[in-house]
Amino acid sequence: MRLELLAALDAPRRSAGLLTVTEVLALADAGNVVYDPFSVLISRHLKLGEGNVIYPCVTLTCAPTAELRLGNRNVLHTGTLLAAETGAILVGDGNQFGEGGFTAKANRPGARITLGDGGRYLGGASVFGECSLGSGSQLLGAITVDNCKLAGGAPFSDADPDARAAVLKGSGTARGLVLEVGQVILGNGVFRAEDVKPQAFYHPKVKS
Repeated sequence: MRLELLAALDAPRRSAGLLTVTEVLALADAGNVVYDPFSVLISRHLKLGEGNVIYPCVTLTCAPTAELRLGNRNVLHTGTLLAAETGAILVGDGNQFGEGGFTAKANRPGARITLGDGGRYLGGASVFGECSLGSGSQLLGAITVDNCKLAGGAPFSDADPDARAAVLKGSGTARGLVLEVGQVILGNGVFRAEDVKPQAFYHPKVKS
């Protein structure tokens, strides 16, 4: 590539506090895979682990006074946006973001979003405010999640559905909810605490 073109691509990245194309490529030194360094935007304030897979058109931004931390072996599909503007976004290991897009924004006073390990956040889910999504938790669908807590538990593949981490699925808005291990809400419009069900309601336990 001509040096003039590369410099033109890097200039706006530098001014916005983003890694240059060459710096994005260098993330491979820690075993990270970036399929398209030209379409990916990554803040130089990001604390990135090892072995992550980043698909095209992923945006990871972090203000100098905020915190964005991404652990190891996460998969970020196209359309993933993590934006730490006023608070922290802290991500553990082995999570899947997308397919279908995912957004997390810490963009208001007191915002803090924490995600454990091995979760699945698919289908256009969006997370805001002060949220704690425990290990193995799932957001499945175009759900706006605001100030919610989903308990961690066993992964979705566990044979006992009531031992699995909490799940929200469907579409709509979930605000101020607390779900415990083995609980799920299937929502359409507004997610309500009175609609909580055991996961075995949808996935009956297999008799031994």
